[in-house]
Amino acid sequence: MTINEDSSPQVSIVWVGVKDDEIVAGHLGEGRKMANIERDPRVVLSMEAEGRNAFGLDHYLIVRGRAQLTDGGGPELLQELAYTYLGPGVKFPAFDNPPPGRVIHITPERVGGVGPWTDQT
Repeated sequence: MTINEDSSPQVSIVWVGVKDDEIVAGHLGEGRKMANIERDPRVVLSMEAEGRNAFGLDHYLIVRGRAQLTDGGGPELLQELAYTYLGPGVKFPAFDNPPPGRVIHITPERVGGVGPWTDQT
């Protein structure tokens, strides 16, 4: 989630990975998410995780952090993440000569949710 100019949330589904101490996501275009991050770097990620706690609640992770954009590398990161999200041997993006895109680098500032990363296991 990013923050629109009117302070409303902008939510979209993205593939993410981890590189060093950052969460990364690749993008090809210049959409609302990119403009929002350029204006206000605060972001929130919410994702399902494997497992359940003792009360039967599914594990989930919430990460609040700050994002930074770098130019280029979008298609390469998307291809790398496609192996995890779509399976081995897939080509993504599925067309030749994609634009250089951008990479979002998210530095986590606060982690929550339900799972072994909190006291709510």
